[in-house]
Amino acid sequence: MPTPMPTPAGPSITLDGEPLTIEQVERLARNGARVVIPQETIGRVEASRSVVEKAMAEGRTIYGVNTGFGSLANTRVGAEDLRALQLNLIRSHAACVGDPLPSHTVRAMMGLLCASLCRGHSGVRPVVVETLAAMLNEGVTPIVPATGSVGASGDLAPLAHAVLVALGEGEAELEGMRMLGGDAMQQAGIDPIHLEAKEGLALINGTHLMAARAALALSAIERCLGAAFVATGLAIDAAKATDSFLDPRVHAVRNQPNQAKAAAIIRDLLAGSETLPSHRVDDPRVQDPYSYRCAPVVLGAAMDLIDAARAVVERELGAVTDNPLVFGHDGSEGADVVSAGNFHGMPLAVQLDTMSIALCHVAGIAERRVFQLIAARDPENPLTPYLSPKPGTQSGLMITQYTAAACVNELQSLANPASVSNIPTCAGMEDYNSFGPTSAAQLNRAVDLAHWVIAIEILCCCAALDQHPLKTGRRLEQARRIVRETVPPLTEDRSPSPDIEAIVSLIRAGAFLNLIDHPE
Repeated sequence: MPTPMPTPAGPSITLDGEPLTIEQVERLARNGARVVIPQETIGRVEASRSVVEKAMAEGRTIYGVNTGFGSLANTRVGAEDLRALQLNLIRSHAACVGDPLPSHTVRAMMGLLCASLCRGHSGVRPVVVETLAAMLNEGVTPIVPATGSVGASGDLAPLAHAVLVALGEGEAELEGMRMLGGDAMQQAGIDPIHLEAKEGLALINGTHLMAARAALALSAIERCLGAAFVATGLAIDAAKATDSFLDPRVHAVRNQPNQAKAAAIIRDLLAGSETLPSHRVDDPRVQDPYSYRCAPVVLGAAMDLIDAARAVVERELGAVTDNPLVFGHDGSEGADVVSAGNFHGMPLAVQLDTMSIALCHVAGIAERRVFQLIAARDPENPLTPYLSPKPGTQSGLMITQYTAAACVNELQSLANPASVSNIPTCAGMEDYNSFGPTSAAQLNRAVDLAHWVIAIEILCCCAALDQHPLKTGRRLEQARRIVRETVPPLTEDRSPSPDIEAIVSLIRAGAFLNLIDHPE
């Protein structure tokens, strides 16, 4: 069901050629932030266009400007057909299928497209970037089916669906209503674009869908990882586990910075715990299960993957990824239009795949702690089986572990990288594709699954701690209060699903991330 675009929040985003930040992408996508194109940027775009026009006037053959596309690159197109060439490109390439992408994903994609064109290496006219900016600012959001990009010559098909609306065709959302693209543009007071040479290709030949989904995923993962640390801390006291494995000396000799950082975060969350010292003496247990003892190692390894992905994505948010590219428009020597392969999505694809692997481990170790906790097999930690208020008569949280296990099983499938398989396209011209959009779709699902697993662990830990007479760490007690403001204690059997979703909403809002200090 379409939803109205939110009221713009926060300062506007200036498209001046500098890289966008992940935070800006999220504000543009989810909060309706407005974009501004300064006059200096317009001048850079005009200068880039003049290089293209000069090359055409000289009679040069330039891929995608006066030739066909892909395997038809050797077919020269006459001057009288150049506009039709670009229009036909957009119409023919809008071949996606399936359910529409979320509106916020489409907005992020369009924002990255507009920002890339504003860097002045694409050879479009200013009216092109001004129209995209107007669509973002007036809330005209194209309907883009989710499946159809192989992530090599850019995200051709999804971007083509978006550009159709800019041409007055296709379908769009406006003020929560789905309608014809031309009607949406008219109601928003935006004139459709009439494409000139090269502009259609510049609009669809980029990695903007992959980069958009990667940036939005990283924002969600940051909040999920924060909640995972809170869940880990809660689980340690819920299980009456030791904190000896958090000793800084242990992690110093491993020489893995993120592992040490993870241990420090958990130590900080547990500070002030009454439970930890209560069983330090005469506890017959020698070591805790790996899911507790190795939590800093596993979470630190996941952080390594996420940090590496973030670095690649942040660079991509300042990239120009269409083809051909325009150089020398800034007055430097060698004004030229160069065909290359910046549209290939492999840098993003492999990082999207590795983020799914990271989430598989974040969720997987959390599910193991849920299993340990609700099994209630530890005589040193007398909890009721399944944390049931009345074992036997009531099943308590038994089936939440089943749900977590189902999520982890699906995560394990999604962690199989899409980027390592290949299917050639375009009659063999595009003979090595990235399939980054598949990686992005898998990651998007993996993010949801990880949220559910972490929410289940928090739910179970809070129920276990309700059975303990002593308090956990000060910040963890704050986390419990946040949960209990929304999810009441379990006093009799009820459906856990609404409770899980309520905690997921807290995770998505960053309620637990705010409890964490991140040591440098």
